[in-house]
Amino acid sequence: MQNEAIIHLEESSVYLDKQAVLSDLNLDINKGEFVYIIGKSGAGKTSLLRSLYADLPVKEGIATVCGISLTKISRKNISALRRKLGVVLQHTKLLGDSTVYGNLHLALRATGWRNKKQIHDRIIEVLEAVSMSDKISRPVYKLSEGEQQRVGIARALLNHPEIILADEPTGDLDPITSEEIMQLLKRLNQENGTTVVVSSHDYIMLEKFPARMICCESGTII
Repeated sequence: MQNEAIIHLEESSVYLDKQAVLSDLNLDINKGEFVYIIGKSGAGKTSLLRSLYADLPVKEGIATVCGISLTKISRKNISALRRKLGVVLQHTKLLGDSTVYGNLHLALRATGWRNKKQIHDRIIEVLEAVSMSDKISRPVYKLSEGEQQRVGIARALLNHPEIILADEPTGDLDPITSEEIMQLLKRLNQENGTTVVVSSHDYIMLEKFPARMICCESGTII
């Protein structure tokens, strides 16, 4: 792990509808770290993650992700930032009637990929990384929730992200599947050196896969 902050917040605030939902944020996450964001429901875990991929505005102080400033960020820089990030949601928002391949193909096209062979090869690579190669032609609605989450992680990997931001990735999953998803995220961190930030209140998984924890509480982070 390199001692280099890839996420840096200093006296920052996160806003929703012109109201600060998190304030006085001070945080450094180093390149290659695996970190949990914990806290009660409504404590601001999702808001913090959304701020890191510029879905909620960050004001005051200093806030950078992958070297890009989040304060007064331009639309062009939002696109540049998101190409450096892989976002995994609790609800994957995959297109149910489309195949696994179709979902990943659409995601690559949306981020500027045009070469058909490069698109195909990258889809094969990420599906192999999440052990879903055998489901490449299957419609998403025929997948289990755990398989859909694996496809969601594969989608997050498409653009070789520097950081994976995972918001409650095991929230809808049974304990065995949850463990498989956490093993996958840990492996991506350890083998690829990808920085991984996971919001969770699944304390069983936190005990099984220990890592540094950041707590959202009383409108700030501890």
